[in-house]
Amino acid sequence: MKEVVFVRQNRSKWKRYDDCLRHLKEQSPDTLADIYIDLTNDLSFAQSHYPNSRIHFYLNNLSAKVHQYINLKKKEKFSRIFTYWKTEVPQVMYEARKELLYSFLIFVASLIIGIYSTAYDEDFPRLIMGDRYVDMTLQNIADGEPMGVYGSMNESVMFLGITVNNVWVSFVVFVSGILTSILTAYHLVTNGIMVGCFQYFFYEHGLLRESFLTIWIHGTLEISAIIIAGAAGIAMGNGWLFPGTYTRMESFRRSAKRGAKIIVGTVPVFVIAGFLESFVTRHTELPDAIRLTIIVLSLLFVIFYYIYYPRKIKYAA
Repeated sequence: MKEVVFVRQNRSKWKRYDDCLRHLKEQSPDTLADIYIDLTNDLSFAQSHYPNSRIHFYLNNLSAKVHQYINLKKKEKFSRIFTYWKTEVPQVMYEARKELLYSFLIFVASLIIGIYSTAYDEDFPRLIMGDRYVDMTLQNIADGEPMGVYGSMNESVMFLGITVNNVWVSFVVFVSGILTSILTAYHLVTNGIMVGCFQYFFYEHGLLRESFLTIWIHGTLEISAIIIAGAAGIAMGNGWLFPGTYTRMESFRRSAKRGAKIIVGTVPVFVIAGFLESFVTRHTELPDAIRLTIIVLSLLFVIFYYIYYPRKIKYAA
């Protein structure tokens, strides 16, 4: 390939990279890594075909600038962890704000379906939760311990099992986006129907208040994290379905990276939810004010970190 053709084909891309490198601190690590890989590929080609040309020296300078900055950032690993939770996760949540809204609406619509289905079909809870669970819960209600299921297992074993299961569920909801957003939506629908059915089942037995103050101690964080995982899956699926100006594979790669960050951002939430379910939810003797406070604080945290704070740092930039 002639040098003039090589330059013409890549000029606009190099100019875009040059503009990005004038504001290095504003670029995410993923963006810098992509730029560095692409520049070194072009530099390698230029070294082989135009070793003494101006474009060879130009690409070498650009690559060296990124390389030096990346090496400098390697010395900041501890602060990188802090930055990840302070900046990167909120940034990606802002970018996925529409997907988060879609995920929330799908879940709420499914929850309503679960409520109405249970209200009009007394056998629906058995279809959704299984005969064994329904019979066990009915027996607990008859024994005066409607929430007894939460105290039937050792706390530590329960914590480990629940946390691993919840993280796995969120991972499945996210990875389903590979097969388009529809499969992710399906998982949101099944979870939403289950929650609606579960909650209305207790309402029918006059236990709405008690079930709410018990279940949502951990459920506020747990369900919120599943909805957030749904947003990650929808984001990945939409990247595949609607590539925009990118190639389909490039759009999918970018959306998958964004979704993976969201999923990692939900892991601490699931850990806390698992802790609450294992060590706190079982104590139904706690005053209602304490249980309600935990629920409200959990909800405020989710709204602040995943909705308000991302908007704040976006508009503060």
